[in-house]
Amino acid sequence: MESRKSYNLLSEVFLILVLIFTTIFTIAFANSDQAETYIVHLNVPDDVKFDKPEDRRGWYISFLKASTADSDVKPSLIHTYHNVFTGFAAKLTANQVKAMENMVGFVSARRERVYKLHTTHTPTFLGLHQNLGVWNGSNYGKGIIIGVLDTGITPGHPSFDDKDVPPPPAKWKGKCDGSWCNNKLIGARDFTNSTGTGSPVDEEGHGTHTSSTAAGNFVDGANVFGQANGTAAGMAPLAHVAMYKVCDAFGCFGSAILAGMDAAIEDGVDVLSLSLGGASVPFYEDGIAVGAFSAIRKGIFVSCSAGNAGPVNASLANEAPWILTVGASTVDRNIRATVYLGNMEFFDGESLFQPKDFPQDYMPLVYPGLNGGQDAAWCAPGSLKNIDVKGKVVLCDRGGDIARIAKGQTVKDAGGAAMILTNAEIDGDTTEADAHVLPASHVAYYVGVIIKTYINSTSSPVATIKFRGTVIGDHSAPAVASFSSRGPSLASPGILKPDIIGPGVSILAAWPVSVENSTQTKATFNMISGTSMSCPHLSGISALLKSAHPDWSPAAIKSAIMTTADKLNVGGQPIKDERDLPANIFAIGAGHVNPSKAINPGLIFDIQPDDYIPYLCGLGYTSKQVGVIVQKEVTCTEVIPEAQLNYPSYAVTLAHGEIKNFTRTVTNVGEANSTYTVTYVALPIGLDLEVQHAELQFSEVNQKLTYTVMFIRDQEAEVKAPYGEGYITWSSIKHTVITPFSVKFV
Repeated sequence: MESRKSYNLLSEVFLILVLIFTTIFTIAFANSDQAETYIVHLNVPDDVKFDKPEDRRGWYISFLKASTADSDVKPSLIHTYHNVFTGFAAKLTANQVKAMENMVGFVSARRERVYKLHTTHTPTFLGLHQNLGVWNGSNYGKGIIIGVLDTGITPGHPSFDDKDVPPPPAKWKGKCDGSWCNNKLIGARDFTNSTGTGSPVDEEGHGTHTSSTAAGNFVDGANVFGQANGTAAGMAPLAHVAMYKVCDAFGCFGSAILAGMDAAIEDGVDVLSLSLGGASVPFYEDGIAVGAFSAIRKGIFVSCSAGNAGPVNASLANEAPWILTVGASTVDRNIRATVYLGNMEFFDGESLFQPKDFPQDYMPLVYPGLNGGQDAAWCAPGSLKNIDVKGKVVLCDRGGDIARIAKGQTVKDAGGAAMILTNAEIDGDTTEADAHVLPASHVAYYVGVIIKTYINSTSSPVATIKFRGTVIGDHSAPAVASFSSRGPSLASPGILKPDIIGPGVSILAAWPVSVENSTQTKATFNMISGTSMSCPHLSGISALLKSAHPDWSPAAIKSAIMTTADKLNVGGQPIKDERDLPANIFAIGAGHVNPSKAINPGLIFDIQPDDYIPYLCGLGYTSKQVGVIVQKEVTCTEVIPEAQLNYPSYAVTLAHGEIKNFTRTVTNVGEANSTYTVTYVALPIGLDLEVQHAELQFSEVNQKLTYTVMFIRDQEAEVKAPYGEGYITWSSIKHTVITPFSVKFV
């Protein structure tokens, strides 16, 4: 009997395995003949010459023709690339790709990735003033072309008026898909549609917001619902804008991004701004990294958002060292909505909707999460139907993948009078000014804890909200936004990322449509948050530096931004994170951007494009993989560790008792006769540091000098934290040059 049971069991297992393998085989077979978008990299053989662009396209098409012999699915060409790399994007089956692999010139093919968008007072906050300082010294960015890859743009918006903007420089070769361009908006093209019949007009809002943040012209009386009223301006208000629409409602597809970058390089832009990204992958698999390398080879500066996956560690996007990776910070402006409790305590929150007729009498206060379950705590749609919230102030928890404004709509639909939105613990102190649909206040996590404690302390809790309008002068700013992605880098742990932080919370900028809420008040500006907002701030600032120093390389501009960054907030204290604790180096990178210092940094750390080759070989990439990035044949005979790259920061790993030396070469861009000395070194416990050639004497501009930093792991010290951090400061009479470092103790 027992053997019969065993036989039956074995038979069942065998049948299950047959079904599993049959299913796997069927799926694999189906997938092998199912068309997907592939990005194909090629190398032009020595005996192949192209007299005209059509000849190159014809060569690309020959790969498609050769791959169709045994397939009923016809491949279709989507985009061809000439500047970011040699190759194309096409709809292909796996079998068709395999058929190409033996063709002369084939390098690699990979399925395209889908990237995500990383979704005005800031000029003044950053020290940019009309007719003074950086704006005056950089001529407001005149003559510089900023290429923005995003969701499109809104032609005719006053931020893109060309008042005082000169015609584009003679090098500009771009075009405008429409009749609306002018001296400000000099290019607008759509790459989301391979037929070339799409429109570059923005239907999402994101691209209009980011491009106006980078280079919007001066617009008086800009506000949202009357708040944050003033003159709106981008960081480089008289620079030119070229929009390359690469994102639509379905996302930002890698083939379109590469097509946009390819066109931007051909058109002659000076700066590329990409407020989008994807998960960490090796650089040769990352289309943005590959395209950005081709851009910097042409002297084009590339600024990218770090991502909105914070405060989780190792959550960065756009990690390549030739890209400026930008995290997000708060500004010193709040659109204040103060919560008053029945026990006489009060707490400041934020809301962009500031009703003037909201009654100041206390109203019953209720927290649906006490008895209504998690959905009710989140004020999820429909979750308050069986909870009495009519005429009450409702406390809602942030989270549950439910938009902040949607929570307010749930409260309003259920008859609630007002909403207090409290952060989850992970969000900490980072609050945002949203255009809520009812009276509301967004408060910090610790405030939410206090409010819940108060609710539990009395049988009749009450509250109200007082709206205090725009308040400027928050001494805790800048602080790192909770959502801002953090290091260390996964793709290259030996490069410290993010590089810099800049304004990214509640940023007012242009918007394509009128914004309205229950008051029916309309505006052509909007206030949103994300590293998407911080990236174009740095794109515009880099345009100012490019205008002031046209001979500087992308690496030189990045160095100037990083080595002059601020470590302290407005109140003179170390910059903090969302927990109200000093922000670590993986949150702020080099610190918060300071344009007034960056325009005259004294010393720069320069890197030439070929300098990245031994670094990439040192990452363990094959010669073929490095070749995909640098777009030429490479033999990895020379290898350097990551931290040996001439970067304006260090990321070092040290074992017990280990010593590592790294050299840096600085270029004098300050006064001809100047002397720099190491004046201060902040060291973590367990690390000793020595700087050889601790005095650098320069006798001419653009002179280069080299020094060595020795990182020494203290054998005696007990190290409790896995990472340590600090910085080295070089000082002359007029300049301070700061290079931060992180040390991983293993």
